[in-house]
Amino acid sequence: RASDDSSTAHAIVMDIDRDVIARAKVLMIGAGGIGCELMKTLACSGFQNITAIDLDTIDVSNLNRQFLFRKRHVGMAKSIVAKESVEKFRPGVKIEAMKANVKESRFDATYFKGFDVVLNGLDNLEARRHVNRLCLAAEVALVESGTTGYVGQVTVHARGTCACFECTEKPTPKSYPICTLRDTPDKPVHCIVYAKELLFSKLFGDTSKGSDLDEEDAVEAGAFRRNDGESSHDFAKRVFEYVFGTKIQALLLKDDMWKNRTKPTALTLAGAELEGEFSESDPSAKSARRAHGLIDPQIVWTQSQCAKVFVSATARLLNRNSVLEFDKDDDDAVEFVTAVSNLRSANYGIPPQSLFDAKGMAGNIIHAVATTNAIVSGLITLEAIKILHNKMDQTRYTFVMQHPSNGRLLQPLAKEAANPKCVVCGNARVELVCDTNTFTKQDLVDRVLKKKLSVNEPSIQFGATILHEEGDGLEEDEIEQYEALGARALTALPSGGVVHGTILSISDYSQNLDFELMVTHREEWDEEKEPEGFLLRGEEVRAKEDDVEAENADGVASAAAANDDDELLIVDDEVQLADDGAKRKRDDGDDKEDNVKAQKQTC
Repeated sequence: RASDDSSTAHAIVMDIDRDVIARAKVLMIGAGGIGCELMKTLACSGFQNITAIDLDTIDVSNLNRQFLFRKRHVGMAKSIVAKESVEKFRPGVKIEAMKANVKESRFDATYFKGFDVVLNGLDNLEARRHVNRLCLAAEVALVESGTTGYVGQVTVHARGTCACFECTEKPTPKSYPICTLRDTPDKPVHCIVYAKELLFSKLFGDTSKGSDLDEEDAVEAGAFRRNDGESSHDFAKRVFEYVFGTKIQALLLKDDMWKNRTKPTALTLAGAELEGEFSESDPSAKSARRAHGLIDPQIVWTQSQCAKVFVSATARLLNRNSVLEFDKDDDDAVEFVTAVSNLRSANYGIPPQSLFDAKGMAGNIIHAVATTNAIVSGLITLEAIKILHNKMDQTRYTFVMQHPSNGRLLQPLAKEAANPKCVVCGNARVELVCDTNTFTKQDLVDRVLKKKLSVNEPSIQFGATILHEEGDGLEEDEIEQYEALGARALTALPSGGVVHGTILSISDYSQNLDFELMVTHREEWDEEKEPEGFLLRGEEVRAKEDDVEAENADGVASAAAANDDDELLIVDDEVQLADDGAKRKRDDGDDKEDNVKAQKQTC
């Protein structure tokens, strides 16, 4: 800590009891970039009882910075391999490793109470919020962390002592209107989101769900319906014809759309060299691009190469015969997105991207620096040692800077006080503003409680009436009853309906979370500025609205950030479809990168 009148730093001296460290029960969540370094640092610092939870498996892209893994470990569970690697050089350490989702019901508040401190190295905001709530319920101190390239942060959170992780509003992902993505893209990222969230989901996702590509012309033409006996390659070529040709020709007929825009250009099978029988130079290659001899991920493919990769990747993904979600570590999926994005770019005169750059956009990747992870893991361990020695007053936030500030790359800050208006630790009231005549109960559950507030298993009570419940122990007839209410507008719900001024009680027993949600009715909405069709706010949010609106008026693009260990910058590992006019303040301690999200918007 630097003194006020000198640049000379001096340390806080603390006697360390090695027995306290050895006896401590530590729960670390995440065994990726930070997690690998953290497990090693804990073991080398004298910790003897470590439990590690991580859902992920090792990918070859992890090997350049997650040094507990080797090439032979690809496809294996991160937490288990990390444990085995550490035990080789610290055989006396007791490590319990689990390949599991920390949101599973077995990891409840009672489970968390079995630990002296919890250390987070998680890769998404939703899971971090969940762990924060369990730590509050269990009254166990939490040490949070994150890195992005050369910068990182470590923060400490504990009930009754300082702010919880959710006391400060976290940035939300950047979003784009559906009409921009589908009809009038003008940036490479628009093409990436179209490929990843619209076309990939339409072709390979859950067919029971509606899609914004299900326009009347597409449905009538059966553009995305594979015919009986049609080969996967032939179907892919037919999709190519519709998406990059027929659809573009139809848009060109809308003269008003192009008064102030450059008209797109339709692509043809002939121009893309797809006429005739389709062939690959190496059908046995392990990915679509390699089947056409495209090895270097840094080069930008030609239009013909993109078309061929599109057909091959589409066929390979279809031939898996399963419902798929985009995965940045799936070569065929990433190559499909790259090819589609570049073909859309050819339609609209947008610069094409290399596979390397497209993967970075689609996976929202800031390439990690192993040294930053090591520094942050050391800082986590220091804060954990303070907590275990009952020196909570000496714990602090520390930020790792890319460039020196006052001659230092580590910037310590005092912990923030708890926010009395925090919904999670302060039990404040949240306000939902929506059109209660059209906003449904399912909208409330999926879009508000789960998506916006990260409630895991929400229960909704209106007076003495339970409108919704989730979790174990529900009878089949109860589940059917709650599902039947899903499509009802709020005003059509039992007990007189949810109307202007109604206060709902929201609970989540898996997170030991309870708060009130007040509903405010509003009929008129600006589809450009408020594409979600609802607002969610508390007293602290309401105070910020004027600033947000001022920023929107200036046309500032939203600064989105995600919260992850060292690489993935997608908050929920998914992309929403939404407006790109809102700007959210950055949280200086979180990983920073534009997350590509969108919210359904009528155009």
